[in-house]
Amino acid sequence: MSTVLPDSLVTLNIRIADAQTGTVMHSTFETTPLTLKLGAGDLMPSIEQRLQGLAAGGHGRFVLESGEAFGPYRQDLVERVARAHIPAEMELAADTVYAFPAPDGSQYPGLVREVTPDFALVDFNHPLAGRSVSVEVEVIGVI
Repeated sequence: MSTVLPDSLVTLNIRIADAQTGTVMHSTFETTPLTLKLGAGDLMPSIEQRLQGLAAGGHGRFVLESGEAFGPYRQDLVERVARAHIPAEMELAADTVYAFPAPDGSQYPGLVREVTPDFALVDFNHPLAGRSVSVEVEVIGVI
């Protein structure tokens, strides 16, 4: 039986949740499994490390502390964005995630925390920044 190595091609199911609340942020258990090559940057290195040694058919559960997962919560990533810099067609509402355009044409997701006539207070931190994350994996196949 094949086991996961640092450069394996792996098919797996994965569930990522907030370790404190149990809120699931991402899961493939109910949809289509992922197939990816370890070391290609598709998964966090901390998850890849914990997959190593698991065999096809194996399950794993582990907790990533905030520094291992989505980094610390950074107050400097919470910004007041002037309404003049927000596209007019974006009708913002508090507690909603939007894709905000950057000057280079890329987009960044941000959680709108507050909306006033003059600005929107937007949090560009990952929703799990500063939090511990629980991860469940099921290894389906390994090449």
